[in-house]
Amino acid sequence: MLGYTVTAYLLYLAISIAITVWVARTLHHNGRLFLLHAFHGDEKLTDSVNHLLVVGFYLINIGYVTLALKYGLKPDDAAATIEFLSTKVGLVLVVLGVMHFGNLYVFSRLRQRAMLYKQPPPVGPDEHLDPELGVVPGPAVPA
Repeated sequence: MLGYTVTAYLLYLAISIAITVWVARTLHHNGRLFLLHAFHGDEKLTDSVNHLLVVGFYLINIGYVTLALKYGLKPDDAAATIEFLSTKVGLVLVVLGVMHFGNLYVFSRLRQRAMLYKQPPPVGPDEHLDPELGVVPGPAVPA
């Protein structure tokens, strides 16, 4: 029979990797729309960047999961095993949450930049701003 430590390790790896895969798939599917908007409808670029983001997400999170396996007290009974799993999986969830909000921040910045790119200039080339009247056609009159 497997010891408590090996059982805890296997459960931790299975749970953490399953959660990582689920979050990555969700981000890949739902993040595509934001990227498509940010890249002005360029589907090839959107899909390429989206794929690269998912690969990076997997590398960072699965790397963290495997590195974190070594740290912490080793469980020697059932209660310690549950505590070990809750601590380890909880840390994975926090890291995934930080990564998720990091991705949302990047996506929102890309989207804001795309929206600014599509905005017309504040004043046309043949107009000027008058403090009292707003945008006025014709060249500015020197004061």
